[in-house]
Amino acid sequence: MPSRRLFMGQGELGIPPATTPSATPFWTQKPDATFAALASTAQGLTAAEAAARLAADGPNTDRPVRRISPFVAIGRRFLEPLILLLLFAAGVSAAMGDAASAGIIAAIIVVSIALDAIQEGRAARTADALKQSVALTADVLRDGRFVSIPTAEVVPGDVFRVRIGDVVPADALVLDVSSFTANEAALTGEPYPVEKRPGTIASRSPAEATNALFRGSIAQTGEATALAVATGRKTLFGGVASVLAEDAAPSPFQRDLRALGLVVARAAGVLSVAVLAINLLFGRSLVESLMFAVALAVGLTPELLPMITTVTLSRGAVRMARRRVIVKRLTAIHDLGAMTVLCTDKTGTLTSAKIVLAGSLDAGGRDDPRIATLAGLCAALAGDRGAMDGALTAAAPHAAEGWTAQGRIGFNYERRRGSVLAARAGECLLISKGAPEAILAVCDRQRDGTAAIPLDDAARDAIAARLHGLAAQGLRAIAVATKPCTTPADALAPEDEADLVFEGVCTFADPPKASAAVALTRLAAAGVRVKVLSGDDPLVVARVAGLVGLTGAAVLAGPELEMLNDDALAARVQGVDLYGRLTPDQKVRVVRALQTRGETVGFLGDGVNDAPGIRTADVGLSVDGATGVARAAADMILLAPDLNVVADGVGEGRRTFANILKYVRMGSSSNFGNMLSMAMASLFLPFLPLLATQILLNNLLYDLSEIGIPFDTVDPSDLDRPQRWSMRGIVRYAGIMGPLSSIFDFITFVVLLYGFHVAASEFRTAWFLESIATQILVVFLIRTRGLPWRTPPDRWLLVSALCALMVALVLPFTIAGRWFGFAAPGAGVLLAMGGITAGYLGAAQVVKRLAAGRH
Repeated sequence: MPSRRLFMGQGELGIPPATTPSATPFWTQKPDATFAALASTAQGLTAAEAAARLAADGPNTDRPVRRISPFVAIGRRFLEPLILLLLFAAGVSAAMGDAASAGIIAAIIVVSIALDAIQEGRAARTADALKQSVALTADVLRDGRFVSIPTAEVVPGDVFRVRIGDVVPADALVLDVSSFTANEAALTGEPYPVEKRPGTIASRSPAEATNALFRGSIAQTGEATALAVATGRKTLFGGVASVLAEDAAPSPFQRDLRALGLVVARAAGVLSVAVLAINLLFGRSLVESLMFAVALAVGLTPELLPMITTVTLSRGAVRMARRRVIVKRLTAIHDLGAMTVLCTDKTGTLTSAKIVLAGSLDAGGRDDPRIATLAGLCAALAGDRGAMDGALTAAAPHAAEGWTAQGRIGFNYERRRGSVLAARAGECLLISKGAPEAILAVCDRQRDGTAAIPLDDAARDAIAARLHGLAAQGLRAIAVATKPCTTPADALAPEDEADLVFEGVCTFADPPKASAAVALTRLAAAGVRVKVLSGDDPLVVARVAGLVGLTGAAVLAGPELEMLNDDALAARVQGVDLYGRLTPDQKVRVVRALQTRGETVGFLGDGVNDAPGIRTADVGLSVDGATGVARAAADMILLAPDLNVVADGVGEGRRTFANILKYVRMGSSSNFGNMLSMAMASLFLPFLPLLATQILLNNLLYDLSEIGIPFDTVDPSDLDRPQRWSMRGIVRYAGIMGPLSSIFDFITFVVLLYGFHVAASEFRTAWFLESIATQILVVFLIRTRGLPWRTPPDRWLLVSALCALMVALVLPFTIAGRWFGFAAPGAGVLLAMGGITAGYLGAAQVVKRLAAGRH
């Protein structure tokens, strides 16, 4: 899928769609041309014009997220290779008269699919309940006056206004402002408010579009009037949200499960056809040979795998829910454990997404809390509500006690400063705060202790260098200046902001979370490499990364990344961990570049700009409080926005995978060994080594012994590194452990035929007992890499395995055993089978490390 340039604005301006690289952003055009192209005026539209445009363009809403019908979702599961193989096995069992086996297999399929559907449906409903409220109405000019209408009815050409706290309803060109700032964190990832003013911007970057408002951003201070240029899906927000309408690619777990199903199906087909041909070549009955061959195919099928998988994943979902994680897609638990790279946004994940006072420096650059007190007093008396003003009043909550405002000069984005005339007990002080360059422009002196000394060119150069150093650290700064004042309140004017004394600066930061460094250390120890993909300034990204322990040689910025083709980017991403000024489509490119390198990629984000990356990643993560688009794109939602929760989830995913892999290894090796033994035995035995019903009974009892695996404990080493299914590893395991069991089966054949000279029915019974005993007991050996008692099994596995073994050992000696064609063997035969079983278990303990290969 080609990358999207989602920040390219458009509307009815003849501007190409957002996917066209040559698209001209609307904020680079002159307002008159925009009005003309939209056939609108500063007085807005008439009701009739708006109605016509609404009918033509559609509502100002996003494309609804495609929800797959439960029936379609269940139907798709029935078409997976492994499920089709199990359905075939059930049909064969029924055709051979083994209704019990057929019913059990069918029940396994139904329960597995039902559990999967119920868990994912419950997670989807919970996620829907977390949706945040959005702007329901907007104030637009209709027929020459402002009216409140539903946001969905805003159309291109509408003139609307937004005030403090309003959500911007459309992508728009700014017409007029009054000290207006917008919080665009959900779109760009930057927590600082963005100043907006009319004009024309040459830059194509939305981060520098100070004359444009974007749908979904929030008015933080002041008031603005704007011309709606794009609505609904054509907005920046809508373009990003449209990614949710695309079909998601199969997850790594789903691909691996399908691959396993195909491998088993091929092996079963080849083995059954070969055995059928050989038996017919030896002149045996067609019906009996066909039933035996089909029973071998069914015997190779891991009937309980869907249930083991679903129950194990569901248990993982329950455990993760206790850690305040909502799992929307069950298989994402495995994918989280397989994750090798975590891409994360900076704001809200590594940082608190809350502006705080970082420092208070006097004119000479020394720490001085008095500067923060003065700035807090100015903010409190002026009633300023910006993010940095809130940080000032929070840091100096008592600064205004005893003071009253005798006059105010409101903050103005042309002057970029504001002032207040503060009075207390006969003292009168004019305090100005604002952008450092704007404050320095009205100062002729600077504070030095209690004295005010001239502010000469050398001092100004020193202050400028200091401010540049602060910016390089990713810190924002405002300056404070004062002068004693006797001006009457009714005469206070901007002209009074002159001949001030430069007091110093206050610096602000979005601080890293206290838990971030610990969480990153845990992820690194678990073999997960963390990469920061941010829309923020590269300097800020580097500073925050350094504070939490992420070090990188350089930060790759969006404009630099844009110059790289996909192959060059795939080579570059391996060595770069920090990215700044990225657009959503660039984040997607980084994720895909990592995937082409064979990485399993997770993406954690909370903004609209993160949604495409979340959707594209192998496992998408979002947080409660994130934008609705980000949560809809995610596979998991963290109710506690903390990377430690991700680290916990990684361990849970690996624990889940380890238990699923146990069943796959045990089942594949055991079934392959037994089927290989029977196929080879049929070549020289004058009778079938086991009847078809006995094969199915063996397979069923073995599978029932494994139902405790989802609850089993795992080796600590299984949690150390990312793990994924390896078809080569599974084939290797079955190729070593299967023939090992066949060797002892052949020893059994020799002992029974030439040592005890048993008849066919007694032979089958004795081999059935030896086979099921070795299959079930070896579970306790191969479930762990080391000595079995060092990692004891869970009690549920112990109960399920021993109960199945007891049934298998007792059944041949009961009346029911006769129905399966069993005949009770003598004591000598039983002792011999016990000895062979013990020998096999000892050999399995020695060989299992070779079969598992490198960890």
